[in-house]
Formats: sequence, C-alpha cells, structure tokens
Amino acid sequence: MIRYIAQRLLLLIPVLLGISIITFAMMRLIPGDPIRVMLGEHATDEQVARYKARMGLDQPIHVQYIRYLQSLVRMDLGRAIKTNEWVTVELAQRLPATIELTIGAMLVACTVGITAGIISAYWHNSFVDLMVMIIALFGVSMPVFWLGLMLQYIFGFKLGILPPSMRLTVGVSLPSITEAYNLRTIFSGSWGTPIIALADLLSRFYVLCALLTGNKEALIDALKHLVLPSLALGTIPMSIIARMTRSSLLEVLGQDYIRTARAKGLHERTVLLRHAIKNAFLPIITVIGLETGLLLAGAILTETVFSWPGMGSLVVDRVLARDYPSVQGSVLAIVLIFVFVNLAVDVSYAYLDPRIRFD
Repeated sequence: MIRYIAQRLLLLIPVLLGISIITFAMMRLIPGDPIRVMLGEHATDEQVARYKARMGLDQPIHVQYIRYLQSLVRMDLGRAIKTNEWVTVELAQRLPATIELTIGAMLVACTVGITAGIISAYWHNSFVDLMVMIIALFGVSMPVFWLGLMLQYIFGFKLGILPPSMRLTVGVSLPSITEAYNLRTIFSGSWGTPIIALADLLSRFYVLCALLTGNKEALIDALKHLVLPSLALGTIPMSIIARMTRSSLLEVLGQDYIRTARAKGLHERTVLLRHAIKNAFLPIITVIGLETGLLLAGAILTETVFSWPGMGSLVVDRVLARDYPSVQGSVLAIVLIFVFVNLAVDVSYAYLDPRIRFD
C-alpha cells in the first residue's frame, strides 16, 4: 500500500508539469494585455513597457515559462498582477471558503443520495422507487444557478428562515484561533511563525474555527449560511449518487452469495445492511471522488449567486484581468486537491474490497 501511494505521489510530477504547460499557454492565448488592463486605457506605452520589464513579461515565452518553473520549485507562485499580493496569500484567503462549501455540498449529496438509493433499491419497482428516480432525474437536470436563485428567493427572502448570501451575518464576531488562544504570545519566536500561519489558515474555515474556539453563536450562523449554497451545489451530485447507489445495489442483490444469505433465513434488512451495501460501495466511491473534484472546479456559479468569497469568484475576476500568476496558481491548487481526493478514493478500495492488491 505504501509503495502504491508513493507511486501515485510520484505521478504528481508529470501531471503538475502538464497542467502548468497547458495553463501557462492558455493564459497567453487569451486576447488582451494584463498590464494594459491593470494600468487602464490611459496608460502610456512607456509605462506599459516599464511594468512589463519589471514583471519579466517582455521576455520570450519559453524564458517566462522556465522562470515560472524555477519559482514553482521554490514553492513560489509569484505576485498577482492586479493586486501585487502574493498568490499564496490570496489562495489561503479564498480556498478555505470553497473547500468548506464543497464539503457541505458533498455531505448533502452523500447523505441524501446514498439513503435515497438504498431506499429505492430496497423497494425496487414500487411507488417509492419510482418517486425517488423521478426526483433524481429532476435534480440532475436542474441548472445550478436557477436552483440557487429559487432557494434564495423562497428560504432567504420569502420565508426568511435562512440567510440568502455571504458566510456570516454582519455583526457576528468570529475571532481567529490565534486571537482566541493568544497564540502570538505563546509562540512569539521565529519558530512559532509556521504555527501562527497554520492557525490563521484554519481560522478561515469558519465552521471549524467556531468549533475550536467554542463560539456557539458564530457556529450556528456559519452553518445557517452554508445550508442554501450546499443544497444548490450538492443537488446534481446527490442525484447522480442516488442513481448509482440504486443500480449498484440492485446488481449486488442479484449475486449468489446474497441468495445464499437469504436461503439461510436472514432477514432482508440484515442481508441488505450487512452483506450487500459494503460491496456495492466501490462504484459509489468512484463517483463521489470524481464529483468532489468537479465541485471544487465548478463552484463558480454557486459562489456568484450566493456572494460566496471563494476560489470561483477569484478565478473569474483574475481571468478577466488576465492575471497570469493568480490563474496559474489557482488551477494548480485545484488540481492538487483533485489528485489527493482521487488518491484517497483509490486507497479506500483496499478497505472495502480486500481482494484488491495494489502491490
């Protein structure tokens, strides 16, 4: 298993290299000059040329790419052209919001989708089965932005039971983990800088920060803000998982060992929960891994509708500004997370099916 994980991690090198080439080339193919966009239409040619020379954008493309690779080796994603902020700092500010939203959406998708799929398979060809499949078909066909707007209108504005946008209500205080536990005093030396940075990063996961600091008011408020965007983003994967769970479980229920278990006189519920579900989970986990990656990369519409300050809105803003370093850094971060999620999916196969041997 360790050898398999090491091989997968080594495969990250050509994957990241390929992604860096594609992203680098695609950004240069987009019409428009990032320096001209940053300085505005009234900037003189001399000003534009001076900024390009300062940022190295006046060099040939292959020289720019080699310098970019050298920076990546040093874990340096560069500074954003639009804000002159370090890209790593921008990612640390935006990525936690997107990850929190993705986790919320996948919790909704997995909980409801797997339950609905099991119910549908258990009562196969019944009215319940028909209704579950109709709802799943409706869910997978619904545009995310339309569902998001409807959820906002009904639960946010008409009923007023859930906040329609943002991550926290204005006025609700959520001190960071560093402030709550006075970590700057405890870890005052230079050796404490990574600990402070990690605490600040974790503080941007609002639900986790509220849990760790015992802030009940902020925890409830953050969870309320998470409900509607999670429902909107999780509806399509929920429907796909429900359909996959149903078909996979029905296939397993037709196997010989299930017939044997039934012939022994076991209760149908015991056969389902103890013998069938675990073996039906392999294709479901594959779908969950793929959908998690798609949600990370495709949360742009949901974040826009709910004014969610995550990676989606950052990437759109920086693509429009032709901000090369920000877009390249964002894409690499999403790819890294996607690869690690799929690695976790592959490793989980060994637990669910011991017949699988990676080495």
